[in-house]
Amino acid sequence: MSDRSLPRTERLRSLGAIRRLFDEGQGGFVFPFRYVWYAETDVVPSVEVLFSVPKKFHKRANKRNLLRRRTKEAYRLGKQTLARAECTANIDLALIYSSKEVLSYRKIDHALQRILEQIAAHL
Repeated sequence: MSDRSLPRTERLRSLGAIRRLFDEGQGGFVFPFRYVWYAETDVVPSVEVLFSVPKKFHKRANKRNLLRRRTKEAYRLGKQTLARAECTANIDLALIYSSKEVLSYRKIDHALQRILEQIAAHL
């Protein structure tokens, strides 16, 4: 597959991994995202990501789907930032959209790039 794709293996699906992420992970906020990440060393390096748009802020499913699609696209195109960090860790990342506004793709992409740069700097 292309290095710019987002295959199922790069999506965080394991309930145990999600629990560990929220229990032991580090987090932060970059408007409009709250993010939590957890890095586990001494394993095969990979990045798994979880996208969430809570129903609390966007009641209509079409708006949640739109924001989730924009976030996935921004991540898919910008995930090379973490690959360039040359880390040897398994990174789990949760991106939670936390704004009541439906922002443009450009603002979402900018925020996501800042998040990925911050995580890469910690590694």
